[in-house]
Amino acid sequence: DFLLGPATVHNAGKTDDRRCSAGGKPRQRVHDKGKVSLGSRCQHSSRRESRVIDQDRVIITLPLDGIRRIGNDHLKRFVIPMLRRYQGVFVGNVELVKVNIMQEHIDTAKIICSQVDLLTIKALPHILFAKNFSGFQKQGAGTAGRVKDWFSLRSSSKGPTLKAFSDLLEVVVITVEQTSEAFQLFDSQNSRGRELDPHDLLKAYHLREMKGYLFEMQRAVTKWEAVAPADIKELFSKFLFPIIKWSDRDRSTPFTAQEIETFKGIPETSEYSYATRARKSMPSFQITGSFIAGNDFFTMVDHYLALLHYLRSTLRENEVFFGLVSVLDDVEMIRSVGFKYAQTLFECTLLSYYDRFRNLDERAVKKLFTWAFMLRVDMENLGFDSVNRYAIGIEGGYTNTYPMFSLIAHARVHTAISNLAVQVVREPDAAKSSKWDRLYSILKKMDQV
Repeated sequence: DFLLGPATVHNAGKTDDRRCSAGGKPRQRVHDKGKVSLGSRCQHSSRRESRVIDQDRVIITLPLDGIRRIGNDHLKRFVIPMLRRYQGVFVGNVELVKVNIMQEHIDTAKIICSQVDLLTIKALPHILFAKNFSGFQKQGAGTAGRVKDWFSLRSSSKGPTLKAFSDLLEVVVITVEQTSEAFQLFDSQNSRGRELDPHDLLKAYHLREMKGYLFEMQRAVTKWEAVAPADIKELFSKFLFPIIKWSDRDRSTPFTAQEIETFKGIPETSEYSYATRARKSMPSFQITGSFIAGNDFFTMVDHYLALLHYLRSTLRENEVFFGLVSVLDDVEMIRSVGFKYAQTLFECTLLSYYDRFRNLDERAVKKLFTWAFMLRVDMENLGFDSVNRYAIGIEGGYTNTYPMFSLIAHARVHTAISNLAVQVVREPDAAKSSKWDRLYSILKKMDQV
């Protein structure tokens, strides 16, 4: 069992384990300066005590004698297959791996700058395969389930595959005594490599707020994982976050991990008066309103996913909106990036309007549609900066300068929107670009009905 620890690797040089080259061949170059040092059993290359490793996927690579790993802040995650203890490394067999860690009895004194260095002492393939495969499937239902299905569909290949697993697979199941430690490990380990999407960080945060409600936690995770990640990402980045910013007459920005404070909600134990009001209103939501952290976050996400689907389907099923749908589905128009910006702007206003008033008044919907698509008519080239300015009512040579989201957020009745005097006729009476003259004509006819 060859144990590897963090090595100091900065940029070009060669891999060197201070011993002979693999298979008697010259050592191969690594495209990074510095050297990778290999330490043997219970000894770090940095001369510290080795601990334990966890890998959340299986790497099968030739030669099949074993898989080892270097955990290093610069290299991130590398797997090094070794032929024998006294042989070097074939660079072609170095692979990048994603690591996901939880460990029992972590010595918090060993945690420095939120980083935990963990290395394996003993491989556990036989224990996993013989006794714990079903448990492993439950813990990683997606990945392990697909592996199990793959075996069942390819019975002829079971023998070699099982042998490869038993020869190569190293798995360490790591648990913690306290939930807070698990989330600390989650946060620190996921700060390495590719950043998590902000909605995944929100999921972890709100599950942490539910730590005393195990059944609700399990149900929330089940519902969350039943939704396509792209749909959840779209909900936050394309709809909820921009609507909140624009309602405050503030420019929207890309929804990143630095912006998740917007959706952390109110702690359940908060004694603020606005928290008391929020608790009484749950589970009735407003995009621009507060909610209680924890289970209500997952209920909110489910609510707005369903609401968005309802609005899109209702537009297509209600004949009074067929004219709008014909524009939204126009094959020539939807090729334009600027047209898609205008379409998203309309969907955001429609979601904001319905979220506040719970009706689809024909006049109000058509006013919102006209307001959004007049931006496309007004601009020769439409980018997101123009959408930002238009949404919050900044002057920019536009036919209309209504801060629509702020008006919706402060309107007492829906007629405040349906009675808006949205301007359609331009001066001169033509679209900014002749490419959008047809859209301009459609909007003028719609305004006359």
